[in-house]
Amino acid sequence: MPSLIRSWLPGLSRLAETWRARLRTAEAMAELLRARRLVLRIPFGTWRDRLGLSANAPARDATDPQVAAAWALARHIDRAAWRMGGEWLCLPRAVALIAMLRRREIPYALHIAARPETQRTGTDDLHAWVDVGPVRVIGDLPGEWAVIFRAQG
Repeated sequence: MPSLIRSWLPGLSRLAETWRARLRTAEAMAELLRARRLVLRIPFGTWRDRLGLSANAPARDATDPQVAAAWALARHIDRAAWRMGGEWLCLPRAVALIAMLRRREIPYALHIAARPETQRTGTDDLHAWVDVGPVRVIGDLPGEWAVIFRAQG
């Protein structure tokens, strides 16, 4: 009988990992909805303190497993945004990812930036992204950016 149970374990572990991934995407969906409501309805100065950010805190180093976990969470944010349809801007995505990173105690840095005045086109002139260690895990958009807000968490 024990050998029969061991033969089921690989299939069960794959099934369990599939459901864990689905639950992370569902978590990302909930965080995206919360982040969109926060960004659209409440002034930035009011809610930035809720993110656990500190503009003066020294940068914390992230380990390689933390960077890999952050990268995977960012992919769940992207998948959730795709599944929910519509337009999901960079700031709600970044805020949703920050909530998921905080829950897992992964250090991060949030950047909010604007294009330099000479390169502005009227669309996509503001941008937000999240770095974990040296890796930009969400919001990698080409071009020059002048950072107007940076905080660590």
